[in-house]
Amino acid sequence: MSKSPDPIPAPSDPVAPTLEAALDRLDAIVHEMEAGELPLESLIARYEEGIALSKLCEEKLARAEERIRIISRDAAGNPVLEEFDATGEE
Repeated sequence: MSKSPDPIPAPSDPVAPTLEAALDRLDAIVHEMEAGELPLESLIARYEEGIALSKLCEEKLARAEERIRIISRDAAGNPVLEEFDATGEE
């Protein structure tokens, strides 16, 4: 019986993988699953890990998009960069 993979840390967790690392791991999981050599329990574990990584990537991308949207313009139409508040408070 294979060991279950460690749970995926939350995006705000300081040990959470980078977007690139999460995407690389997702790619590796897909290749493992497509090879068709894993037993059912391992397939289920990889699927669960993949779902968690997918959610982590979605959250990281959403945060990046929000940071990009913070760029605004002043009354004269000049670009102004506002500080990003990760807590969502103003």
